Amino acid sequence: MPPSPSKPRNGGESHIRDRVRDRADACPGALRLHRADDGGLARLRLPTGVLTAHQVAVLAGAAERLGDGRLGVTSRGNLDLRGLPDDCGLALAELLGEAGLLPSAAHERVRNMVVSPLCGLDGRSHGDAQAWARELDALLCARTWTTALSGRFLFAVDDGRGDVAGLGGDVTLLAEPGGCALVRIGGLSWRVAAGDAPSAALAAAEAFLAVAREAGTGAWRVAELPDDRPLEAAVTECLAGAGVATSAASPGAVPVAAPPEPGVVGDRAVSVVAPLGRITAEQFRALAPGPGGEVRVTPWRGFVVAGLPGRAAAKERLAALDRAGFLTRPGSPWLTVSACTGRPGCGKALADVRADARPLDDAAVRGLPVHWSGCDRRCGHPQGDWVDVLATGDGTYGITVRTARRDNDDAQAQR
Repeated sequence: MPPSPSKPRNGGESHIRDRVRDRADACPGALRLHRADDGGLARLRLPTGVLTAHQVAVLAGAAERLGDGRLGVTSRGNLDLRGLPDDCGLALAELLGEAGLLPSAAHERVRNMVVSPLCGLDGRSHGDAQAWARELDALLCARTWTTALSGRFLFAVDDGRGDVAGLGGDVTLLAEPGGCALVRIGGLSWRVAAGDAPSAALAAAEAFLAVAREAGTGAWRVAELPDDRPLEAAVTECLAGAGVATSAASPGAVPVAAPPEPGVVGDRAVSVVAPLGRITAEQFRALAPGPGGEVRVTPWRGFVVAGLPGRAAAKERLAALDRAGFLTRPGSPWLTVSACTGRPGCGKALADVRADARPLDDAAVRGLPVHWSGCDRRCGHPQGDWVDVLATGDGTYGITVRTARRDNDDAQAQR
C-alpha cells in the first residue's frame, strides 16, 4: 500500500542517556544466530569491508546451500544470511573459517567498522584507512577485554574525505593531511600521529568500557553514557597508557562527503548499489573480481569492485552489473530508498515494506534518504536527516522528516 497522504512533519528520536540496560546485547553474529520468522539470521562483520573473489564465492554458496539464496547488505557494511536452519551453525562456521572470514570466534561480533570504501582509488585519501582498519581489527582480536564491547559498538575509519565520519561511530578515526589523524569519541577529539591511529582507537574503546562500568547503566554505546566528563579523563589516561602521544585538537566540524556515486571510479574500479540492500547469490557472484582484485562492501548498501585491468574493463563490468540488476547510474531515485526486513521475515513488522517501498515524489522530502520501516524500531535507518516512512498497521504509512539537529537538541535539553 502507498503511504498515507499526511504531510511530513519534523520529529526526533527519544534520548537515551538516561537509559539503564538490564540485559545483554543480543545483536546477531556469524555464530550466534537470531531467530526470525523466516529462519535463522547470521550477520557477518567485515572490518575492512573487503572480500576476495574466493570469499565472494564461499558466501554465495553458503546463501544457496544453507539459507534462502540471498544476501543482505546492512547500513554498517555487514552481510546477512537469512532463512538458515537451526542445525547449520557448525557448517557455517567451517565455511567462514576456511575462507578467512572468522579469525576469532570470541571476537566476531565486536569487529564492527565502517571504512571509506574509495580509499586509495580516486586520489582523495589523506591516509590509508584500509591499513588502519586491518591493524585495528588485529588489535581487537588480540585482546581479551574487547569481547566486553557490545555487538553495536562501532568504529568509523575515515580516509579524510568525511564519507564515514558522520555515520554515528562510537570511535572515529579521521585522516588529516601531513601524516596526522583525529581520534574522536563522544564529541571529544585528540590529534595523533597516523601510525598511532589504530592504537588510539583501541584506547578510546577501552576508556568507554571503563566509564560504562563505573556508570553502571549497562551502556552499549557512547551516546548512552550519562555524562561525557569522565570520558575525557579516561581517554587521556588510556592513550597515555598505550604510549600514544597526543596534541590539542578542536572538536569542530569534520569534512563531509557524499556516498560513492554509481559508475566508474578512477580507471580500475566501479561502484554499484544493491536495490533495498538485498541481492541473490547469483548477483553476488557477478561482483567477483579478477586476479588481484577485491570487492569492498559499503555502508550505503553498495559495492565497489576494485583492481580491474583498466578503464575499458571497468566500463564492461559496470554494464554487466547493470544487467545483473544493480543500480549503476547516478541520479536514480532508488539510490535514496532503503527498507527494513518487514513481513514475512520479521514478526514485529506491520507490513511487507519491501514490496511497498518506492521513492517518494514529494518536493518537501526530495533529496533526503527515505527509509521504510515495518515497526517503530526502524531497523537500519540512515544517519543525519532522513525521511521516516512507518507502517501504521492499517495498510497505510505515516511520513516523518527526522533531522539530526532536532534529535541533538532534544537530547541536550533533557540532560
